[in-house]
Amino acid sequence: MPFLNRRTFLKLMGAAAASAAVPAIIGCSDKSSSSSPVSVAGLNAMPDGFYDLPMKGNVRIIHITDVHGQLNPVYFREPNVNLGVGEAYGRPPHVVGNKLLEAMGFKAATPESYAYTYLDFENAAKVFGKTGGFAQIKTLVNKLRDQAGGKTNTITIDGGDLWQGSGTSLWTRGVDMVEASNILGLDVMVGHWEFTYKEEEVLSNVALFKGDFIGQNVRVKDDSMFGDEYPTMVEKYDGSGLFDEDTGHAFRPYVIKEINGARICIVGQAFPRTANANPQEFFPDWSFGLREDDMIELVKNIKADEKPDAIVLLSHNGMDVDIKMAERVPGLNAVFGGHTHDGIPKPIKVKNVDGGTCLVTNAGSNGKFVGVMDFDIQDGKVKSMDYKMLPVITDWLEEDKEMQAYLDQMRNTVYDKNIVESRAQKYFYNEGRVGKTYKEILDEKLAIADRLLYRRGNFMGTWDQILCNALREEYSADVAMSAGVRWGTSTLKGDWITMEDVMTQCAITYGETYVSEMSGRDLLRILEGVADNLFDVDPYLQSGGDMVRVGGMDYTIDPSKALYQRITDAKLDNGHSIEPDQMYKVAGWATVGKAPDGRLMWDVVHDYIVKNRGKDNVLKLPKINHPKLVGIKTNPGIADYPGEIS
Repeated sequence: MPFLNRRTFLKLMGAAAASAAVPAIIGCSDKSSSSSPVSVAGLNAMPDGFYDLPMKGNVRIIHITDVHGQLNPVYFREPNVNLGVGEAYGRPPHVVGNKLLEAMGFKAATPESYAYTYLDFENAAKVFGKTGGFAQIKTLVNKLRDQAGGKTNTITIDGGDLWQGSGTSLWTRGVDMVEASNILGLDVMVGHWEFTYKEEEVLSNVALFKGDFIGQNVRVKDDSMFGDEYPTMVEKYDGSGLFDEDTGHAFRPYVIKEINGARICIVGQAFPRTANANPQEFFPDWSFGLREDDMIELVKNIKADEKPDAIVLLSHNGMDVDIKMAERVPGLNAVFGGHTHDGIPKPIKVKNVDGGTCLVTNAGSNGKFVGVMDFDIQDGKVKSMDYKMLPVITDWLEEDKEMQAYLDQMRNTVYDKNIVESRAQKYFYNEGRVGKTYKEILDEKLAIADRLLYRRGNFMGTWDQILCNALREEYSADVAMSAGVRWGTSTLKGDWITMEDVMTQCAITYGETYVSEMSGRDLLRILEGVADNLFDVDPYLQSGGDMVRVGGMDYTIDPSKALYQRITDAKLDNGHSIEPDQMYKVAGWATVGKAPDGRLMWDVVHDYIVKNRGKDNVLKLPKINHPKLVGIKTNPGIADYPGEIS
């Protein structure tokens, strides 16, 4: 089945939505530090000068990351659990709630506490409303460019995970995001989930993108370069100039931008573990990796050959990995990071091996923040760097008319059943979607939420419980597993759960579900392996995600322990212990192995929600499988944990 190209997409185009806020009471409860609720009547009015940011210097870099296909405004609750281990213990982003506010110099019951913490999120959401939205981001970015003296004095960059995470991004194969990026005026980007479309789709999107798609650590495999498949590789690149046969780079490793007479080098770093975290069948010709030695050599050569005034890294490593890399790669002035979705308003100052200071940043996710760094460059040297992170409070920014017109048109596109929604060799599609527009499909009301539904956090989220419950019901399984990915928006208690909400949790190109027989020993080894990816003290050995979500069973975890010693006291919901030699029926989805034959996850979840809503249309969750946490009670990366801790 051919991918959806630009011409086809633009022929199919078509309508969008908005949101509002109402006054409420915000509390600042946090088990680590609590106080009485604070009245915030009137706080939904934008403070004077909230988005005024005159440029301090002569070069401005504007940064977004991990938008995950969210073109419209959303709710997104920040984590109450973000544990740091090793050198990351207690270091941002591994502080939450009031401790994060204290570290960043903010007060409770403010726009900043709503944006950067989970504190009293539901009441705060009613006051301040939704965040993000590309029409609002475009207005803010234009304002920031004007304040810098014009677009020519700025560079707008994206840290990846832009093309995936919504129904429209899945159905257009990321083209909706590329078109929106072009309207935004995005100059440079890197990738991760971008690579989970087919290679030819990725290359088509890169060709459509008006900026530069870069990545020093994405290489063409030797077999693809010199083997029998090499002519096919050349045809795929089709004279684009991206592939470098001499170096093996699949994309340009870096770009130089001249701003106000200064030469700014931007080096690209895609997610290094893409080939482990996602199915390799989507990118058979490409390999990934951290490639720190290559990065060191590349930066050295750039300094010698290009004579830049500043070198910055545009990364999808994750913040802890970025901090370690900033320490070890000489010559970097700043790192603009992504992948771990950390909203950190103050950069981490890192002492580099060459004696210089490197600022490490991360601009959150879901279009919720815009990061801005101003450089004062004089006589070929960086005299100063000034960073500010701005929350995108939707109701405080007018929608950009050009962007909103595009979004409205795109959402009126009629769903095409011939668009491949999965990697399976047969089509999985719901006949009920055929003939409807994207908007009609996504606006379907399924049930009313009986509580706040969220995903983000090191352990179980309420949205994750819905996914696990749906899998268990679909397959009459003992246990269900769902990946601890950090994308997926939030739904407020009392709001309708829509099909769009479901797609923000499930929209990937390998969304097939499965069930298998698994021994208790293998089940626990999987949990141990994922825990090690999360809690290894060496950031280079971490995956940057959260703990796998498990429904139908409870367990105890001690993150401080070694591999295969962290998980204990695993029991099914019926109280029976998980026995090593006993077989269990385990359901899951999003496997990186061979495509299973089960229905697509969003259809499974849709049907579960509709079937299990009550007569009052409320979906009730009788239990949340929060694991018991050991050895972390004093860790500043946890607060208000709903399960047991010690």
